[in-house]
Amino acid sequence: MQLNAEDYAAIWLTLKLAGVTTVLLMLLCTPLAWWLAHTRSRWRGPIGAVVALPLVLPPTVIGFYLLVTMGPNGPIGKLTQAMGLGNLPFTFAGLVVGSLIYSMPFTVQPLQRAFEALGSRPMEAAASLGASPLDRFLTVALPLARPGFITAAVLTFAHTVGEFGVVLMLGGNIPSVTRVVSVQIYDHVEAMEYGHAHMLAAGMVVFSFIVLLALNWLQPKAERRA
Repeated sequence: MQLNAEDYAAIWLTLKLAGVTTVLLMLLCTPLAWWLAHTRSRWRGPIGAVVALPLVLPPTVIGFYLLVTMGPNGPIGKLTQAMGLGNLPFTFAGLVVGSLIYSMPFTVQPLQRAFEALGSRPMEAAASLGASPLDRFLTVALPLARPGFITAAVLTFAHTVGEFGVVLMLGGNIPSVTRVVSVQIYDHVEAMEYGHAHMLAAGMVVFSFIVLLALNWLQPKAERRA
């Protein structure tokens, strides 16, 4: 049995969603993780808890509130309509927003731990040589935190690939628009097309194994280079 055109479309959409989400989260979460690693603000605990909420909340709960918030009567929905962007639910852009929120802990936490592990001595040494705060961050902190960036990128990508509850609640099941692999497997099972479901599910198992294997292989190398 071979994959059909809808299966390949779901695979491509899933990889596209995971790629876009990973790039955006790495850009957005790097300064947030740096702040969480070094701030002494009283807001550190509450903000860290908000970032980690997707780890404990059921995906359907997150998807439901995103659907309400970004719907026609929600605050974000009204804003996007006023800006001429339309409604985000049941669009690829809506899936990206949901994935950003749902996968955020898998980006922030590895980066935060990597920044915390640096300590203050490398940054102080760079400051004593006259490096500006931006120079210290770009030339000292980022290279030394490379293992954390690798971990964050791999985990974020893999976690986004495996999403189900959030994407189903927020994106529905529109072929080539919001139907990702996890939803496609669900459709095959509902239609009792177990052969197609098995092929996609087995592919996900293999993908997950390769991701973890690559992470275990790359991490020691990155640590030695750092």
